[in-house]
Amino acid sequence: MSIIDLRSDTVTVPTPAMRQAMVTAEVGDDVYGEDPTVNRLEAMTADLLGFEAALFVPSGTQSNLLALMSHCERGDEYIVGQQAHTYKYEGGGAAILGSIQPQPLEFEPDGTLDLQRVANAIKPDDFHFARSRLLCLENTVGGKVLPLAYLAEARRFTTEHGLQLHLDGARLFNAAVKLGVNAREISQYFDSVSVCLSKGLGAPVGSVLCGSQSLIKKARRWRKVVGGGMRQAGILAAAGIYALENNIERLAVDHANAQRLAQGLAQIPALAFDPAAVQTNMVFVPLEKSRAQALAEFLRPRGVLISANNPIRLVTHLDVSDEAIDTALESIRAFFST
Repeated sequence: MSIIDLRSDTVTVPTPAMRQAMVTAEVGDDVYGEDPTVNRLEAMTADLLGFEAALFVPSGTQSNLLALMSHCERGDEYIVGQQAHTYKYEGGGAAILGSIQPQPLEFEPDGTLDLQRVANAIKPDDFHFARSRLLCLENTVGGKVLPLAYLAEARRFTTEHGLQLHLDGARLFNAAVKLGVNAREISQYFDSVSVCLSKGLGAPVGSVLCGSQSLIKKARRWRKVVGGGMRQAGILAAAGIYALENNIERLAVDHANAQRLAQGLAQIPALAFDPAAVQTNMVFVPLEKSRAQALAEFLRPRGVLISANNPIRLVTHLDVSDEAIDTALESIRAFFST
C-alpha cells in the first residue's frame, strides 16, 4: 500500500535524478572550504537571492540560530512572532546558546507583525534593558505569504529604528511562486535570509543562510562552535543544487493540490473553514483535538498520514499527486460519514 503523507513537506524523499546528482558529486573538505559542490551551492543561492555570500548548514534551525548569533551580541534582543518557528519550535536555541532574549509579539491574521507594536516593544537605550537589535519575520508563515508592500515598509521601519532585519525563509520559494515573482524581489528587503532545501524543494537535508560577507564570516565561525561544520558535504549540497535548478517552479503544483484538497474538504458538512484562506501548500482545518486524533487513527491503516492537532495541518508536496489528494479525500469523507 502506498502512503499519502500529509503531515509535512519535510517527508519528501529524493527522486532518482536527485540521487544520481548526489552519487556523482565532486567533494572535498568543506570545513577547509575545499568542497567544490558546497561552494557552488553557496554561490548559487547567494546569487539567486541577491546577497554577497552564503553558508550551507545541516538544518533550518541551525541557519536561523547562526543568523541570530551573528546579528546579536550576548544580552541583545530580537523581536519575533509569538508563533514563529525561530521562537516556538527551535528549542530556545538563541537564548540557550546565544544569550539572546526574544521579545515575542502576536502575529496579525495575515502573518505580519504590526510595526507600531514592534515600535512599542523596542527597548530604550538604557542599561536596565536588553538592547533591541533585530526584527525577525517569517515567509511563508502558516502557509501565508507576506505582501511585498509590507516587506518594503518593514525595511524602512528597521532602518529608521536602527534594527537589522532577518527572514526565516524556510518556504521562501513557495511565497515567490505564489506571488509570481523572482525570490530576489522578496529577499532584497532583508539583511539575512535562511532558506530550507529539505521542505518543498525536496532535498534530504540542508539549509542555506545568505547575508553580507561580514555576516557570513561570523556565521561560519558560529557554525563550527555549534557543531555544524561538515566534511565531504558536497554529496548533500548536490541535492540542494538539483532542487534549486529543478524544483522551484513545480511548487505551483503543490499549491494547486492544496487548493484541490481544500475545496474537497469544504464540501464536508462537519468541517467549517474557508478554502479561500489557502495560499500555498498548507491547509488548516479546525477540528477538536480528540476528533482529530480519531481521524488520524482512522486514516492511518488506509495509508493516509496526518498530524492530529487543532487545527489539523495538511501539507502538500512533490510526493503527493492530484490522484493522491482524491484518495485522501475519499478516506476523510468516509470518516465523517460514519
